[in-house]
Amino acid sequence: MTDFQKILQESLIWAEGLAAIISLIYYNRGNKERYWKYFSFYLIIMFLSELMGKWGHLLIEYDKPKFFNYFVIPLEFLFFYWLYAAKSLGRPKLFYALSLLYLLSFLPSEFFFTSKKIIFSFNYTFGCLILMVLVIMEYYKQINSSEILNFSRNKMFYINLGVTLFYIGTLPFWTFFSLLNEYKELWNMYFSYFLISGIIMYLLFSISFIWGKRSS
Repeated sequence: MTDFQKILQESLIWAEGLAAIISLIYYNRGNKERYWKYFSFYLIIMFLSELMGKWGHLLIEYDKPKFFNYFVIPLEFLFFYWLYAAKSLGRPKLFYALSLLYLLSFLPSEFFFTSKKIIFSFNYTFGCLILMVLVIMEYYKQINSSEILNFSRNKMFYINLGVTLFYIGTLPFWTFFSLLNEYKELWNMYFSYFLISGIIMYLLFSISFIWGKRSS
């Protein structure tokens, strides 16, 4: 890892922390009973998980690959499936169906792929493909909405843009991780993009709470 990437990695963690703090400040302004509070809880859990991944080994012994593969990453995907399908698109049955498909994708990982990787390429790729479908559906909804001219006040606009840059933009990186690892220059470029897009995503999440509609 280069010095620049180390700086980006540290910045990503604190960008997550910033998003969590801002969400706590803004989520209850005018919509205490709304589902956005769960987005705030999600951001807090993600920040604490990243702290655990970074410094947890100094406090306790734990299996880092299992922690991320069986808790952090599934929580990320399942939360976004819920936010997109059940809440933004108003299709809870779609949320249940996609969540089941995603969870079933762990079976091939368990039987045919190594369990010692920080990220399971197969079910991460599958999870991202499902998320990409929801992202496209959300873009379609926004484009065809009567509120298109007020997109800057739409929380989901910022969230969708952040998810696009990070999860969809880095999909080839994790899908072809082993192959890209043989081309160090290309790997370093994509890894830097992964870190930069992650920082931008969490900044967009922060903006979604500050500028987004509070009546959502």
